[in-house]
Amino acid sequence: MSYSSIMVHLDLDQPNDARLQIAGELAGRFEARLIGIAAGVVQPLYFAEGAAAESFLEKDRAAIESRIAACEAAFRAALKGHSQPLQWRSALDRPGDYVAEQARAADLIVVAGHREWIDPLRQVDAGELALTAGRPILVVPPGITRLGGQKVLIAWKDTREARRAVSDALPMLHKATEVVVAEISERDAERPGAKDRVADVAAWLRQRGIPAASIATKALIGVPEQIDIIAQDEGADLIVAGAYGHSRLREWIFGGVTHGLLSNSKRCVLLGH
Repeated sequence: MSYSSIMVHLDLDQPNDARLQIAGELAGRFEARLIGIAAGVVQPLYFAEGAAAESFLEKDRAAIESRIAACEAAFRAALKGHSQPLQWRSALDRPGDYVAEQARAADLIVVAGHREWIDPLRQVDAGELALTAGRPILVVPPGITRLGGQKVLIAWKDTREARRAVSDALPMLHKATEVVVAEISERDAERPGAKDRVADVAAWLRQRGIPAASIATKALIGVPEQIDIIAQDEGADLIVAGAYGHSRLREWIFGGVTHGLLSNSKRCVLLGH
């Protein structure tokens, strides 16, 4: 099992170098084709009409097209030495909607993380994309320029989302030298069951030739923060987790762990839903 196609989203208004570097390294590791993607949509006008409005919209459209062209040039320049042919996709569309639609062409999507506020007309919301794309999402926080993936932490919860995430991460896990499956319990009474659950998952991974161990511990602080501490203690630079949430109209509501990992993690997070 491998990733044969990796898609990397480029922001129109933010640096993309780190994501491009990580996407290129992963594509080389898995001998995958690379697809660059960018999108943006013109800001609706609520304060003008007529010729003035049309002129403003045209300038905004031209600016977006120029930024998309610059993103494509940066994508091709950064990855020109890649062994597989590069592909580029772009549109005047909401980035989240467009990337989710084009996700059909990819096994893994690389996106930025750690944003306090997201402009849906210019940027991708990693959490929303995890819930809509039907593909695993690799979230790269600011300042991370490399993903070794030798040691991986699985943030386990006995749900379909976590099972999906582990299945989606199997290509990464097969490349790892050490995998730790950890479940954090809210109450002491839950720990015996947690030990059995993570032991099952670790055994399932070992049957597939993946070196895996397990940890069951009590939550001493916030669960996302404790996950990050365990990852640090284990030397893991990748966390695998389920993405939990539901939609209310077009507003995505996330569970505390998903939101915490997206907002605070100091390492890459692979989300499956």
